[in-house]
Amino acid sequence: MKIPDQVPRLAVVFVVAVLALVAARSILVPATFGKYGHYRAAAVDSIAARQVRFAGRQECEDCHDDIGAVRAGGNHRTLSCEVCHGPAETHVEAPFDVLPEPPDQQRRLCPLCHQYNPSRPTGFPQIDPVVHNPLKPCISCHNPHAPVPPSVPGECSACHGSIARQKSLSHHANLPCVTCHSVPQQHKLTPRTVRATKPTERLFCAQCHATRTPKLEGAPQIDLQAHYPRDLCWQCHYPHYPET
Repeated sequence: MKIPDQVPRLAVVFVVAVLALVAARSILVPATFGKYGHYRAAAVDSIAARQVRFAGRQECEDCHDDIGAVRAGGNHRTLSCEVCHGPAETHVEAPFDVLPEPPDQQRRLCPLCHQYNPSRPTGFPQIDPVVHNPLKPCISCHNPHAPVPPSVPGECSACHGSIARQKSLSHHANLPCVTCHSVPQQHKLTPRTVRATKPTERLFCAQCHATRTPKLEGAPQIDLQAHYPRDLCWQCHYPHYPET
């Protein structure tokens, strides 16, 4: 039985690949790799030799306990001081000679987290720096250690920017959000703990869209008994853009 021509060729390719892998491992893999685990053991010494730059939050609070108490009760409680003030190890060693970075006066830092980005979670405070108090430092209105708004936002779009932009292009553009949602005042202060309500049954949409006389001008009309009676309206129609 004659061996197909492809078999010897594949065997040669396989042998070359194995030899290349062995050669690469002997040349590229560090000598201390695998000594303590699946990493380069010498990396421990390399890291230990690097200069310490960050002091850690506890070092800051040992002197600034009053500010630490304010921060612990605010929305920035999970942030390290050095996220905004820069590495502080040298300040800890010589507090009167080396000062940490001063508060941001140029609106450089805050927009890194709070500039509008549709990928951020719904309810996360976001602004458009171009129209939101332009040229004015954020800290002139917001205490960075406990950055609650100086006044409760009057518009839902302050937090729900992506929804507001989509709704503005739909037939529901002129409907206030409270037409469909009941919004407790506490939701504006702690949005993740107190939620706005949502409709739970078809009869809510039927107020505008059920077949009736007289018809609501411009609103599509449907027969509730014939139009997918077992389904909720928003299983097919996205309320903020119901054309889809």
